[in-house]
Amino acid sequence: MAPSSAPFAVELRDVRFSWPGQARPVLDIAHLSIRPGERVFISGPSGSGKSTLLGLIAGILRPGCGHIVVNGAALHAMGASARDRFRGAEIGFIFQQFNLIPYLSMLENVLIPCRLSARRQARASRQAGSPREAAARLLERLDLAPALWERPVTRLSAGQQQRVAAARALIGAPPLLIADEPSSALDADRRDIFLELLLAECALAGSSLLFVSHDGALAKAFSTTLRLNDLNAAAREESA
Repeated sequence: MAPSSAPFAVELRDVRFSWPGQARPVLDIAHLSIRPGERVFISGPSGSGKSTLLGLIAGILRPGCGHIVVNGAALHAMGASARDRFRGAEIGFIFQQFNLIPYLSMLENVLIPCRLSARRQARASRQAGSPREAAARLLERLDLAPALWERPVTRLSAGQQQRVAAARALIGAPPLLIADEPSSALDADRRDIFLELLLAECALAGSSLLFVSHDGALAKAFSTTLRLNDLNAAAREESA
């Protein structure tokens, strides 16, 4: 898929989503747009639908109605397999629960996107010479020493696993990076270093960044700050 010339990296229009068996929607968003290269911080209380929103934008979930366009691709019109292929090539996702493959090493986990997507592999090779060199550069910048790289991720601390998940999302310069509470397992010093790296890598690749966190102190580093309850009509109706 060729790079998109769409005016927005992400655009949602009239999106509604309900979980099976629920009469009322969890999300009801009239409009949300993110420009290419924009850094967006989204806040909201627990249970407000932040992770659900990220799942919709990543194509993991499909809306009940409405339009979701990412990098020029209409995710709402795609089947599950097409959304999976698109996500692998175009979106880096740092999951709140890390979602690492337990029987693979740290390095092997980071390389997964390049093994599943020729586009990610090609971009990583252009950046660093090879996917392995790209992975090594990211791991070293995240203060993960080479002596750890062959260690199974089950033998890593939570903070180390979180940084591995970040390196996996960043490898191959995806046009959109989605981060769901990505610094929750880090101490204050590592959190600041991690955020600096995340922003620098997105700037280097020209990637848009959608970052969700309970830590409001991080918001000042972002060009745009949004409160999900201000966007989500379903939350406003529930509190009325």
